[in-house]
Amino acid sequence: QVQLVESGGGSVQTGGSLRLSCAASRPTYGRYRMAWFRQAPGKEREGVVIVGMGGSGTYYTDSVKGRFTISQDNAKNTLLLQMNNLKPEDTAIYYCAADEKPQSRDKWSRPSLYTYWGQGTQVTVSS
Repeated sequence: QVQLVESGGGSVQTGGSLRLSCAASRPTYGRYRMAWFRQAPGKEREGVVIVGMGGSGTYYTDSVKGRFTISQDNAKNTLLLQMNNLKPEDTAIYYCAADEKPQSRDKWSRPSLYTYWGQGTQVTVSS
């Protein structure tokens, strides 16, 4: 099992930046597929950025390409999400998620295939 704790959310204006952190209770590299999901009011949970096991690839949803960057600090068991040029449509609760079962890349963005979830952190972007 792994426990996940997010931090770094907040309120910014359009064009601003935030960096989200997801601290894991144990090493995740090579053991878990790690992901950031988000859920806006009235909408389904959406896979934003996903890192395959052991650096097997990275997925970015189209709406964040060129603006969001994911990285891992393996020494600190932390997953980071740098979000630049934020837009009002990025407003949502952002969740860190992990799963240890290998999946084909076309399934990475399915929330149902993740076992471990953090509590979420709110990101609000005002125009």
